[in-house]
Amino acid sequence: MATLDYAKAGVDRDAADRLVSRIAALAKSTLNRKVKSAVGGYASLYEIDRRRWLAASTDGVGTKLKLAFQLREHRTVGIDLVAMSVNDLLCVGAEPMFFLDYFATGRLDPGIAEQVLEGIVAGCKQASCALVGGETAEMPDFYSPGEYDLGGFAVGMVDPSRVLARSGKDAIKAGDTLIGIRSSGCHSNGYSLLRKLLTADPSAGEARAHELLTPTRIYVRALAPLIHSRVLKGLAHITGSGFLNVPRMSEKVSYEIHLPRAVDAPAIYPWVRSQSQLSSFELAQTFNMGIGMVIAASPSKSATILKQLKKAGETAWEIGSVIRKKSGRGSEVFIYDSAGTSPSEAVTLKYS
Repeated sequence: MATLDYAKAGVDRDAADRLVSRIAALAKSTLNRKVKSAVGGYASLYEIDRRRWLAASTDGVGTKLKLAFQLREHRTVGIDLVAMSVNDLLCVGAEPMFFLDYFATGRLDPGIAEQVLEGIVAGCKQASCALVGGETAEMPDFYSPGEYDLGGFAVGMVDPSRVLARSGKDAIKAGDTLIGIRSSGCHSNGYSLLRKLLTADPSAGEARAHELLTPTRIYVRALAPLIHSRVLKGLAHITGSGFLNVPRMSEKVSYEIHLPRAVDAPAIYPWVRSQSQLSSFELAQTFNMGIGMVIAASPSKSATILKQLKKAGETAWEIGSVIRKKSGRGSEVFIYDSAGTSPSEAVTLKYS
């Protein structure tokens, strides 16, 4: 079959990047001295006082919702909704305090809404945060029967001295170790493409669709103690745009990453590879490929971090290292794909 990539599935990443740049320019006039980080980061940071900064993040579930509609399974997408925002908070060193949701539908079905809410509650419990409120919008003729959309908003707190990525002598630098934490699957990204792969594969049954509905893993309980102990230099949530998220930790360096072996990655990925026939380049900037979070840390801290992650129930590996940027070039990610056709050749993702 012909290769089906993200653009052919209807997603224009370049247009989205241009829009974010435009939003940042427009928002700039609203900022004040208390804003420490705004549009473009994993989470925005706002100073309360010298010892406390608020961190805020918002996200949705995307077209993964279409699978929930198809399978009539509405509980897991609530976990996804919480995960996408609270995992982003971790990347600035913040722990989530509370969460709010937005549920919009054409005609309210209390049974469906309650199932979604059960998932949101489950996600908040996993993230150790309070569900303090939300909004339900009923908009006739706006959504197809049985369909809805979700938005989520997470707020956390961080001591300015703990904000990631670290600075000064604790800044991310060449020689630092990269650690990958296993994902539960495709999390909540790439589903415009994944749904088309399901349609194109006559052998894909309901079990495959349910596998793709596996909720995004929430890393709060595993990573919060490591953030508190200051052994992390940076965190990258591998979400939309795949491993192009890694330089968001620091654009002053480049990164070398070895993807996990097929036997170590979630079982969905061999099917994604074979069905899509995507190049390693496209795969790496669309999916997490089995790694939900990337940690940057000093090599001397690696063993401690891996031990604590294992104790917390996570599967994690050393996956590479931080390297110097090449002269005259921006931050790059060199991906070594052990499951690709040419494992000895690196795929280069250019961030800036």
